[in-house]
Amino acid sequence: MSEAFLPAARQCLDAAERAVAEVAAAVGEVRERLAVGLIPTVAAVDIPGVLREFRRHHPHVRVSLRVGASDDLVEWVRQGTLDVAFLGLPTTARPRGVAAHELARDRLVAVVAPDHPLAGESAVDLRRLSSEVFVDFPAGTAGRAQSDHAFAAAGLDRDVAFEVTTADYIARLVGPGLAVALLPSAYAPQLGGVVTIDVADAPARVEYAIWSRFGRPPAATAFLGILDITTEDRHDS
Repeated sequence: MSEAFLPAARQCLDAAERAVAEVAAAVGEVRERLAVGLIPTVAAVDIPGVLREFRRHHPHVRVSLRVGASDDLVEWVRQGTLDVAFLGLPTTARPRGVAAHELARDRLVAVVAPDHPLAGESAVDLRRLSSEVFVDFPAGTAGRAQSDHAFAAAGLDRDVAFEVTTADYIARLVGPGLAVALLPSAYAPQLGGVVTIDVADAPARVEYAIWSRFGRPPAATAFLGILDITTEDRHDS
């Protein structure tokens, strides 16, 4: 019988926590938790730098970070599991069911081992890359889709022999020469032990900040404020 009251009890607790947070925010003090999600290759925002500035102004907020794929981040924001998320999508897609602010657009670059035959090239194209063995994000994810769509649009097939969920491990497979990869140009310089090459007909992606369409807790509003993102900036989809 007691289990039947759990949902109502949780709602009451959530409402009480929101009320406390709103009262604190009204007097200029934010006291609550903030859940932030991000893709492994986020590059448009210096997340540690923003968190440092945020904590300087709001030292009582406890922050949790969750790394995931873009599609998962959108769903977690919709569900209320995350307050704010940073993600990347192909230029043909937009976050659905959430409020979104476009942060930046970027092109992908080829990432190869230092001793790879292409390492000395200043630029390549997708046709030349199509004969290589690739490591990429799992099929069906937004991080993978931008490359899949580009090769398909060019009428090219490629061999994705390795699928991994984190960009740093992509670099760990590229470095020894197991495969090549396509990664955002703004993110690739963070990687060591690999060489990046411009791709003439490279796929592109858009990075977004997203949050719930149904309002934001004070901590989320304050966090986005560090990035100069306000409610008026949102574009609902």
